[in-house]
Amino acid sequence: MHDSFKALIPLIIPEGVSNYFEMTHHSQGEGRLDIFLEEMNIIPEEFEHNKLVSKGFYEPVTLQDFPIRGQQVYLHVKRRRWLNQDTDQVVYRNWELVAKGTRITQDFAAFLKGISGQPST
Repeated sequence: MHDSFKALIPLIIPEGVSNYFEMTHHSQGEGRLDIFLEEMNIIPEEFEHNKLVSKGFYEPVTLQDFPIRGQQVYLHVKRRRWLNQDTDQVVYRNWELVAKGTRITQDFAAFLKGISGQPST
């Protein structure tokens, strides 16, 4: 991917997401943009002193995000899991992208609350 396009990714996906996820591909259909994100193999800070081995991904989760130029935007997020060889347990990054009780990002949920006159939490 050209560097100029890489610079746009943090403007399209929620803040901080590009620190841990990379866009693998996208698709565009009638009024819809789907962005596919995969968690990078960066060891979570709380496990940096453990021996972790990547063991693939959980099933993708689909989140609705801010619309872009009249297109509905959906993020398809694949979270990584690791095997902690010190404890023999599967671990993952504590990543709270989804607003509590919804299938949309926290930023988008706050936006919707703001435009409906409800205070954001």
